[in-house]
Amino acid sequence: MNKFSANIKEKDSTSKLGSINLGNFSSVASNILDTQTFRLFATTWNVGGKPPHDELNVNELLPADDQIDVYVLGFQEIVPLNAGNVLAIEDRESAVKWLTLINQALNRPRDADAASKAKTINSLLLLQKPSLKEVSKIFRTEHGGQLEACNCTAEVAKKYYRDSCFRFPYSYISEKNSSEHEQEERSNFMVMDTYDATSSTTNQRRYCLIASKQMVGVFLTVWVKRELAQHVGHLRICCVGCGIMGCLGNKGCISVSMTLHQTSFCFVCSHLASGEKGGDELRRNSDVIEILKNTQFLNICKTPVRRIPEKILEHDRVIWLGDLNYRIALSDTETRKLLKRKNWDALFKKDQLKIEREAGRVFKGWHEGTICFPPTYKYSMNSDVYTGEIVTSKEKRRNPAWCDRILWHGDGIVQLSYVRGESKFSDHRPVCAVFIVEVGVLVDKLKRHLSAPNKKVGVEELLPPSSGYFYSLIMQ
Repeated sequence: MNKFSANIKEKDSTSKLGSINLGNFSSVASNILDTQTFRLFATTWNVGGKPPHDELNVNELLPADDQIDVYVLGFQEIVPLNAGNVLAIEDRESAVKWLTLINQALNRPRDADAASKAKTINSLLLLQKPSLKEVSKIFRTEHGGQLEACNCTAEVAKKYYRDSCFRFPYSYISEKNSSEHEQEERSNFMVMDTYDATSSTTNQRRYCLIASKQMVGVFLTVWVKRELAQHVGHLRICCVGCGIMGCLGNKGCISVSMTLHQTSFCFVCSHLASGEKGGDELRRNSDVIEILKNTQFLNICKTPVRRIPEKILEHDRVIWLGDLNYRIALSDTETRKLLKRKNWDALFKKDQLKIEREAGRVFKGWHEGTICFPPTYKYSMNSDVYTGEIVTSKEKRRNPAWCDRILWHGDGIVQLSYVRGESKFSDHRPVCAVFIVEVGVLVDKLKRHLSAPNKKVGVEELLPPSSGYFYSLIMQ
């Protein structure tokens, strides 16, 4: 992963991508929003149904880079996709282990004493086998760390929805008085970090767990810098099953919707239909269509708001990652010949996802970075050899393919790197990407105006009469 870390550091973290287009709005309106840029790291990894072992080096997957503001981590097959896991109660133990190791990697200490203490805490976690909820409680910040179902004030919600609902006030509903739905929502949105547990200084950068969700083998978790947590809002999760009988969770997706300052984000982690027979790509296309159609984020805000994204494509910025399972439309022999020559361009011309996108049958209007790395699937366990490459191998032969992908949708996103990791833990290689994303930030002057007591002037009154809702400022 050294190449990956180098790619991050070579970029100018202070560069701007431009400002939000305010169209024909007046100069007064143009001062309402500022555009800032943040760095977002995304990774997807099919871990082959294996729980992580204690010695798994997650640091290789997650670069120690203080420039990253948001981490989006998607996994597939964190448990075996057998009937017991698909039809019975989900096995949460692997998810707990992954969260613990990710937390340890993102919040890795910088001195020996803190490192020793952190290692002891994480070892105890793995031995005690706590639930996902208990893990979050163990690492909860001193301020609390749970979310209210809705903390909107009517004043803020009416004037500017992005500063309302699911913000981080560091207060929470009591277990006794909360509904079953609210308890489930809180279990998905725990603020989690090891700041107090592993750090003896107050100036170290730490990351908070914003959201985590498991659906059978699919697992999605989102982390942000601790200082950004207070600017995250409207957190919601939706799961869509596309597996057995077209609805079970052995295949499908988990989506997280949230806002960062005044910009909405959606992160989608999916595991699409498998198979390398001719026509199987159409089943994968169908899964994508079903996910886009059936993903619906509930608006549970208790006060009226202008508009909250309810569908994936309604968000300003969307990152879709996962084991998309698209294969290479060549024979195994032709594929391996091109592999030996490292002729990625010729190989990629036959990539099913590329062909389907260009034909407009799936992911129309989406973007993907240039692939300059070998196919990520399927490897023999604990080796750099594709299955079936060795004649004496008893493993089922698979045509190598770029199954693991990261795509994006929306303006204000620039990809800095698109690489794969080299961990031999699974029969897939992880794929990682770093993006610069534009985020609209409400300027301090307007914030003071919105929060001032007895204010008489609403946001709409700051805009020209023909401008319509304030929300249109961001959607230009």
